[in-house]
Amino acid sequence: MAANVESMFYTREKPWHGLGTRVEEAPSSREALRLAGLDWQVVQEPVYTGLQEPVEGCRANVRSTDRKILGVVSDRYKVVQNSEAFAFTDELLGSGVRYETAGSLMEGRRVWILARLPREYIIAGDRISPYLVFSNTHDGSGSVKVAVTPVRVVCHNTLNLALSTASRSFSMMHTGNIRGKIEEARDTLFLAEKYMDCLGEEVEKLRRQKMTEAQVKEYIDLLLPMEKEPTPVQEKNILRLRRDMMRRYHDAPDLRKAGNNAYRFVNAVSDFATHAEPLRKTANYKENLFARTVDGNPLIDRAYQLVKAA
Repeated sequence: MAANVESMFYTREKPWHGLGTRVEEAPSSREALRLAGLDWQVVQEPVYTGLQEPVEGCRANVRSTDRKILGVVSDRYKVVQNSEAFAFTDELLGSGVRYETAGSLMEGRRVWILARLPREYIIAGDRISPYLVFSNTHDGSGSVKVAVTPVRVVCHNTLNLALSTASRSFSMMHTGNIRGKIEEARDTLFLAEKYMDCLGEEVEKLRRQKMTEAQVKEYIDLLLPMEKEPTPVQEKNILRLRRDMMRRYHDAPDLRKAGNNAYRFVNAVSDFATHAEPLRKTANYKENLFARTVDGNPLIDRAYQLVKAA
C-alpha cells in the first residue's frame, strides 16, 4: 500500500481508486471505525514555546492513541471527531446507503468515509452509481466536506463535473456551531438527487454536441500544452500523453458506440485522468488521485468547460 495511506478498508470488489484492505460485508459504523483505523479521538491541548510560555490563541490537535500531533489550530477551531462523521453517515444508511471505504491519510491529518447510494441511474445508456464522500481534516488545513461523485459502473470513470445548475459538494469550516452545520449537511441526499438529475440533462446536451477529429485534437493540445521551448524529453512526454488521450477517445471499448460527440470526449478525458499512468509515479499517487474524488479533477472540469464554450 502506498506510504501516504495510513489505514483503510473496502468491501467486496476492489474500488476504482485501488486502495484499502478487503472485508466481506459493509460493516456497521462501529466496526467501520475499527477496520479503517479511525477508532481514536482528537484531543485539543495548549501550545507552549521552548521556554514553556503559553502561545495565546493556539491549540494542538493531538491523536489520543499515540500522542501524534496532527496540527496546530486557532482556539476557535471546533473538532469534528471521526465517530461524529460516522454518526452522520449512519443516518444515511437508514435510507439504504452502505459504506464502501473509509480511511486515514497523511498520518491521520485527513480522514474520509465513502458511501454508495442505493439508487443507480441510467444516463446516456450508461449505468451511473452515485457516491457520497465525507472528508475531514484534523490539521486545520481544510474544511469538513461532503461531495457527490458519480462513477460509470462499466469502466469506473468518475463524472464529477462542476455543473452550474447544481452543486456537488457541501463544506463547513471548523468554527461556530459545528453541530448545527452537520445537521444542515444531512440534506446531502437531496443535493445528490438534484445533482444527478442535472447531470443527466447535461449529458444529453453533450451527446447532441458533435465533435470533429480536428476539434478533438485541438482540445487535447489545449489540455496538455507544450512548453514554448521544450526540451527533447519534455516534448516526447507531452506527445506521449496526447497520443494516450486520443487513443482513449478512439479505442476505449465503452466509448466505441458513443458517437463522435462531446460526451465521448469528456469521458475519454475522465478515463485518462482516472486511469492513465503518470510520467512520474510518486509514492502517494493513488491517494492524490482519490483526493480529487472530493475536490474535483481539474483536467476533467477543464475538458467540460472547453466543450461548453464551443
